[in-house]
Amino acid sequence: MSIRILGIAGSTRRESLNRRLLHVALRGAESAELIDVQIEDLDLRDLDIPLYDSELETVEGMPDGVRRLREALKSSDGVIVASPEYNGSMTAVLKNAIDWTSRPDPRFPDDPPLIAWRGKAGGVVSTSPGGLGGIRGLVHLRAVLSHIGMFVVPQQAAIPSGHDAFHESGSILDATQHAQVELVGRSVAELAAKLAVD
Repeated sequence: MSIRILGIAGSTRRESLNRRLLHVALRGAESAELIDVQIEDLDLRDLDIPLYDSELETVEGMPDGVRRLREALKSSDGVIVASPEYNGSMTAVLKNAIDWTSRPDPRFPDDPPLIAWRGKAGGVVSTSPGGLGGIRGLVHLRAVLSHIGMFVVPQQAAIPSGHDAFHESGSILDATQHAQVELVGRSVAELAAKLAVD
């Protein structure tokens, strides 16, 4: 059984704590037993996605960065999202990417609605410099992903005091927290494999 898991960090900072966290979750996905897991990790900063604008979409079509992300989502069996919490919710850059990629691509008129997201396994994680680790943002993120048709696994992780949470190697200092984040990734891989069979 071979599946593809896409990782997305909802931050454009080069030294993003949530990108570090995402890599821990992706390693967890790779550890799933009896499953060949192929990982893809896209950086939203590199995609240069403009703010969603229906007039821009009508005149110029879907931007190249949006198409690249949409195609990566279409070819994936599961998606792990790591997002910081901004004012109690997910980041604007992440929500914008979700909004764009939930749109139909005129090049593929036969694609079903929400093809980039619907029916896929999903997992959510967050870290924050604060004491709650971004947990409030995960509530909103989970709701949005569920609304667009993802099967979001119940396991999630919010790691507090993010600036002090990681080894230089990228692992999480607290072994229990590290295992919790890896479990999210592994759960996504296992659910994606089950959905692929069904």
